[in-house]
Amino acid sequence: MHTNILKGKTALVTGSTSGIGLGIARSLAAAGANIVVNGFGDNAEIKALRTAMEQEFGIQTSYSNADMSKPEQIASMMEEAAQQFGGIDILVNNAGIQHVANIEDFPVEKWDAIIAINLTSAFHTTRLALPGMKAKNWGRIINLASVHGLVASAQKSAYVAAKHGLVGFTKTTALETAHTGITCNAICPGWVLTPLVQKQVDARAEKEGISNEAAKKSLLAEKQPSGEFVTPEQLGALALFFCSDAANQVRGVAWNMDGGWVAQ
Repeated sequence: MHTNILKGKTALVTGSTSGIGLGIARSLAAAGANIVVNGFGDNAEIKALRTAMEQEFGIQTSYSNADMSKPEQIASMMEEAAQQFGGIDILVNNAGIQHVANIEDFPVEKWDAIIAINLTSAFHTTRLALPGMKAKNWGRIINLASVHGLVASAQKSAYVAAKHGLVGFTKTTALETAHTGITCNAICPGWVLTPLVQKQVDARAEKEGISNEAAKKSLLAEKQPSGEFVTPEQLGALALFFCSDAANQVRGVAWNMDGGWVAQ
């Protein structure tokens, strides 16, 4: 069902060339929002996904390849969006990277990169988006945290630290905008079959000498009681709810969509 509740709004979704970010971008586009796509990837593929959204949903898109670890590139992306669309109404901080290692073996440069992209980039986009949102007295800031913003897993120290930080940042942003038409919330997905997770599935299948399907079931069985992956489309529907009038008083939440992971 395509509604037009976001017609005339512009959404910036960081890390939206694939996976969760692309799923959320498509859900917002289906509701009428113009989309600023951000991320890395093959130029022809990115052009194709933009064209598909424009034709399917009758919206406009733009693309920025800003590196979310570089504050000056983030600032340029926000300025370009303001020039083209008149500002950002909906900000979805989704860009993220991962590295797995014990703390004593964790490469310092990997730690720095994960904190920069998964946490600090959200500060930069938010601080630059807020003045325009305050001028309109309307805005939605949605931070893609993770169940790892609520609970921890071994060997993911930087990711867990960044995602816990993002949940805290969400709460502070919500409090600072509490008397405005701007809301800020976090979505905390469990396992989603993104390209990043598929690599973990492939590695498990190879290491244990099992099929890809068996590796998926094994991965899910460890953490996610439903035994099913969360889909980007489901996360997109939740993001769309956060953008609706029904969510005007949903402020500062960390909403887990995780097949029961955190309920254990």
